[in-house]
Amino acid sequence: MKIRTITVGCNLKKPLQSSDKSLVLQIAEEAEKIKQVFKQKGYTVQTVRFSTQPWEAYATSKNELDSVCEFLQSLCPEKFDYFNLGPISTKKNLDLIPLILQQFPQAFMTVNLCENNTIQESLSFETANIIKKIAKIESQGFANLRFACLCNINPNTPFYPASFHQGEPSFGIGCENSDLVASAFSTVGSFDEAADTLKEKLTIEYQRIEQIAVEASEDTLLRYHGIDGSISPSVKPNESLIYGIEQLPFVSQFGNPGTLTAARLITSVLQQIEIKQCGYTGLMLPVMEDSGLAKRNQQGNISLTNLLSYSSVCGTGLDTIPLPGDISFETLHGILLDVSSLSIKLNKPLSARLMPVPGKKAGDLTKFDFDYFENTSVMNPQ
Repeated sequence: MKIRTITVGCNLKKPLQSSDKSLVLQIAEEAEKIKQVFKQKGYTVQTVRFSTQPWEAYATSKNELDSVCEFLQSLCPEKFDYFNLGPISTKKNLDLIPLILQQFPQAFMTVNLCENNTIQESLSFETANIIKKIAKIESQGFANLRFACLCNINPNTPFYPASFHQGEPSFGIGCENSDLVASAFSTVGSFDEAADTLKEKLTIEYQRIEQIAVEASEDTLLRYHGIDGSISPSVKPNESLIYGIEQLPFVSQFGNPGTLTAARLITSVLQQIEIKQCGYTGLMLPVMEDSGLAKRNQQGNISLTNLLSYSSVCGTGLDTIPLPGDISFETLHGILLDVSSLSIKLNKPLSARLMPVPGKKAGDLTKFDFDYFENTSVMNPQ
């Protein structure tokens, strides 16, 4: 179990003021104190991240947004590893997103595709165009790692790219914890035993983390708003979520019959754990962030359709999906509409982080040079 992120945040004023900068710097200092407490307790803390409220609340022009980004970028990576500007919900400023992502390499941005339980269909189509534009910013379309489409995402979710802030200065915890799934399922012989074993292990770990977080934040201005208990994967084969799931007696191989049941089992356990929860609280299946999932994709075991079906009982939607570089706007639009429709129908948080890879077609192998990616086959969107 590692701490993948301590995500802190606050609301900014329009325009950015010196008092905002002082507040952010104080938050950075207190986040560092919390990080050091976790390290002293034996935890690896991979990142400290900062999130704002949706940026149209404090910036309505490129110049205003640049001012905020220049300040936050200046704090990276010494104070924060990354910063997230929160989602926009209109087409008015959509064209600023590729410009900001190109100019500020630590920035994350998002678009809200569902408003008042309704799909913003025209915004979805325009967002498909934005995804294509972002794919041209960095080699292999890598900049789309820092962009996502959100559906029914609540504020104060610690995991990127979906994170955005609301309310008083606060922080949340996101973990890298697939090793616990592998450990829990290594000796079980039934569905019930798997659920009980996983619940016991996760409860012990999460409650310990929560106690540390609460104590570490005493005498700070940061309110603790919870842990996103979601199971997030690892590129290390011995910590692979997928290989852990394949130890269950009813899953011969991920993607085969029984996989959806395994996804439901894990999510049901997460929802029972007695901690202060925030965020997705589900099973994360980012195709390029788990060695086992990348392998099963390369073998043809998974598709966009079955990943979406698993999302109906668990996780986060479609995440780090490598797609052909020449994918059409219409196909991207259709994928975004499917994720939005599932989210609205089930009233659950889902997101889509789609990564067209320029020059690659379905079946080609990606060639990303990134510590947290496992290269895999470009997926067929059909």
